[in-house]
Amino acid sequence: MLPQITRRGLIATAASTALAGLAAYSIAAPRERTIKIIARKFEFVPGTAKPIKATKGETLVLKFTAPEVPMGFNLPDFNVRTDILPGKTATVKFVADKTGTFTFVCDIFCGDHHEDMQGTLVVT
Repeated sequence: MLPQITRRGLIATAASTALAGLAAYSIAAPRERTIKIIARKFEFVPGTAKPIKATKGETLVLKFTAPEVPMGFNLPDFNVRTDILPGKTATVKFVADKTGTFTFVCDIFCGDHHEDMQGTLVVT
């Protein structure tokens, strides 16, 4: 004789199946980390410690603001580039898919010390 299936039993089974699927998805889904960076004369000021550190395979979302003048962001090792305009947020998203120490620069002339405006991304 088969056991009688109750509504409560069906709901419990459906809920546990859904939770297991959600747990599997969150384990498999790549993690994204957002870093806010202010581009000011003549430095990049990340909302985290300098240099910016990431783990290989991590997806980074960089959100830039420039309170003074137009700036640029260029991270050539990852083929990532954007203009940063005062009053707007510029966003770039990329996967840190290789290890090493990488330099990024401002590539729009922003004043007398423009050539010194750079930062570092360290991927381990």
